[in-house]
Amino acid sequence: MSYDSAATRARLLEAAYREFSERGLAGARVDRIAAAARANKQAIYAYYGSKENLFDAVLTERLSVLSDTVPFDPDDLPGYAGAMFDALNATPELLRLTNWRALERNDTGPGWVESHLSKAQELRAATGLPDDATAIDVLEIVIAIASTWVSVPAELRAVGGEDTDKRQQAHRAVVVAAVTAIRDAVL
Repeated sequence: MSYDSAATRARLLEAAYREFSERGLAGARVDRIAAAARANKQAIYAYYGSKENLFDAVLTERLSVLSDTVPFDPDDLPGYAGAMFDALNATPELLRLTNWRALERNDTGPGWVESHLSKAQELRAATGLPDDATAIDVLEIVIAIASTWVSVPAELRAVGGEDTDKRQQAHRAVVVAAVTAIRDAVL
C-alpha cells in the first residue's frame, strides 16, 4: 500500500478541527491529533511546521468551506444572514473555533481582513453606503446577529417550552427580521 500524503493531510485537518474546536489552541495536543488522524506527529510538523500553523490551516480551510456554502450577496443581506445562521448551526464547531482564536490570539487569521473588507466593499458598492468603515460595521453586525443561536445556552433555548427545532426556526426568523430592519434603516 502506497503512502497518500493528500489523504494524510485531509485526516490531519479533520482531526485537528475536532481537537481545536473542542479544546482551543492551548488545550489541543499534537499527540491526540496525530492519533485521531492515524498519522504520526512528525507529519504535522512536516506539513504544517507547528501546531499554530496547523490551527491557521484548519481555520482557513473551514472558513473557505463556509464561504463556498454561504456566498455573500450584498443585495440580499437578510437572505445572507439566514443562510449564515443555517450554516453555523449545522457546524457549531466552526464558531467555537473562531471564538478560540479570538480568545487565544490577538491577531487576525490569514485572509480574514481581506475577506471581510472585500465583502464590505461589495456591500458599499451595492448599497451606496458612505464609506468602507460603515460597510464593515453593517457587515460585522449582520454576522454577529447570524451567529447568536450557537452561543445561546440550552436553558435559554428551551424558554417557551417549544421543541428545539421549532425554537431554532423562530430564532432564525428573528435574525432575518432584524437584518431586514437594519437594511431598511441603514441602507
